[in-house]
Amino acid sequence: MLQKMKKVQVIGPKTDLQSVVDVLYHTGTVHLEDVSKTILPGDTILRKMDVAKGGEIAAILMKIGGIFLTLPKIPDDTAKQAEIRKALQQTSERDILVRANQVVAALESTTKDLATTKTDLEYTLNALDRYEKIITKILPLENQLPILKGFEITVVLIQREFREVLEIVRNALVEITRNQFELISADVDESTIAAVIIFNKKYSEQVHSFIFSQNVNEVRMPQEYLGKPFNEILGSIEEKRTKSIEEKAEIDRKLVALSAEWYQELAVLKKVLEDRNEEAAVFYKFGQTEYTFLILGWIPQKYMNRTREVLAKDFGNRVVINELEVSPEKMDEAPTFYDNPSFVKPFEFLMRLISPSKYREIDPCPLMAIFFPIFFGLMVGDIAYGIIILVFALIIKYRFKAEEWLQNLMNILIISSIPTIFFGFVFGEFFGNFGEHMGWLHPLTIGGITWNRIEAIVPLLVLALAIGVFHVFLGLSVGILNAYTRKSRKHMIEKAGMIMVVTGILLVIGAAANVIPSVLLVPGIVLFVVAVPMIIYGGGFFGAFEIISTMGNILSYARIMAIGMASVVLALVANQLGGMADVALVGFVIAALLHILNIALAMFSPFLHSLRLHLVEFNSKFYEGGGKIYKPFVKERGGG
Repeated sequence: MLQKMKKVQVIGPKTDLQSVVDVLYHTGTVHLEDVSKTILPGDTILRKMDVAKGGEIAAILMKIGGIFLTLPKIPDDTAKQAEIRKALQQTSERDILVRANQVVAALESTTKDLATTKTDLEYTLNALDRYEKIITKILPLENQLPILKGFEITVVLIQREFREVLEIVRNALVEITRNQFELISADVDESTIAAVIIFNKKYSEQVHSFIFSQNVNEVRMPQEYLGKPFNEILGSIEEKRTKSIEEKAEIDRKLVALSAEWYQELAVLKKVLEDRNEEAAVFYKFGQTEYTFLILGWIPQKYMNRTREVLAKDFGNRVVINELEVSPEKMDEAPTFYDNPSFVKPFEFLMRLISPSKYREIDPCPLMAIFFPIFFGLMVGDIAYGIIILVFALIIKYRFKAEEWLQNLMNILIISSIPTIFFGFVFGEFFGNFGEHMGWLHPLTIGGITWNRIEAIVPLLVLALAIGVFHVFLGLSVGILNAYTRKSRKHMIEKAGMIMVVTGILLVIGAAANVIPSVLLVPGIVLFVVAVPMIIYGGGFFGAFEIISTMGNILSYARIMAIGMASVVLALVANQLGGMADVALVGFVIAALLHILNIALAMFSPFLHSLRLHLVEFNSKFYEGGGKIYKPFVKERGGG
């Protein structure tokens, strides 16, 4: 249900502002409002809070984040971090910023240089591996290469299917170098051709530009390797690799040592400054006078005493929290705070997606949590389908624990699977008529009616419409309560008139069809005649058109019967087609595929139609929406 909210002011000396914000942030009960909206034009005493420190904190956090990316991560020492945090809490915010700058100054340059050198070494190692791989491939060609001074060697790798590129390269080199080149090629593996090109250095720029334009893989050897035998180059590569690995290991040792010395303090500073940065983001909502600050917000009544106690414990009488008197109309601006049992929470998620309740509206979530699963169960109504939907939802919940929206949807399916199994027992359905065919169960007889859905079409239709009448009347009754809360006499009369006029119509139809005693015909007409003026009084002449709309809403509940009938017919088709197959395995596969399709439809279509019956047919009778969700100024869980 929706919790009662209190509008409050928190007032204290400006010297305590940061500490008060810290306490409120960790207590997490106050939904902040912007004080500036309450400051009257020309007010020279109360003004908006000056906001200037956020940029400095954000800049330090960026630097600390960069250092964290460089240092190797080590386990948190909770005892040491608690000791550091306690020491920081006893200092001013300026001292915290000074200490953070000192730590950054001590580490930033060193870690940046080490990280840059390490990156260069990693690049070198990758390049050496590449050179070694290429030289190993073209090593058999070495005895074909002439030794010439003033000439340059380059290697290109070409996929075998594009070997015609070699001829293009050869023809271009004849023109570029005036035939002062050699090109030797060989297959080095199943997919690659290596081509070694020797050319006069004075044509170097033109040759490399052309090769680049052909989009082939050129391997340009470093200057130090040019003119050397390939075996000697491989030896140099191995020597340089060994040296680079040793240098990289030395850098890693230095980074580990830095991490051991600084990591715990860095972690605490990062968490503290992240908190302060989030706190600074809301400072613009606060007000100030020359010596005091003013914080305005909403607190759920159930958290009021706790908030008072926390502030009193840390600040005594220096900081006070005042409850403000708010007119009933202004209470519509209060945030909506749902505090329902756990089985209602998934339906809160649905309502938040659509439009939260206004503060003084009755929360529709508990009612949805009751009727939604019933409608779903009536439409699906199969024991086996209910079990499969339950297992499917549990598996998805387990596999996708981090996805809140998916968790909520699966929780709705889990809750809805229970009435699905129950109504499957009532209808005698287990994979359609398979359970009945096997003699495991049979449709129950209740009220003289055997609830076989194929045969009891009319009773099911009457049941669906009866549910519609009850559900719509319940929505109109809730609408009367909402109107009473808002002191709206006209809307109370309009909703009451709608209940009366629909009752009158139903009595007239029932008496005319001899479904109920004919003596009720006159009372039905009287109810109709009396109720229409009530509706016109409350909602105007357009309110009279709502009579037709409301009757249409009730008829819409026939979908409970229709969708359920479609589901059971598809199940019967699956069983019959499966039974007609000459090969048992083929029949089983056919039936299984059709039942899987039916179950997929059962999770989708009844879900949407149950939702529609609530949002359109039910909620339209009382629900306005458009409220704002209670979002307390709070430190996120797991934030340290």
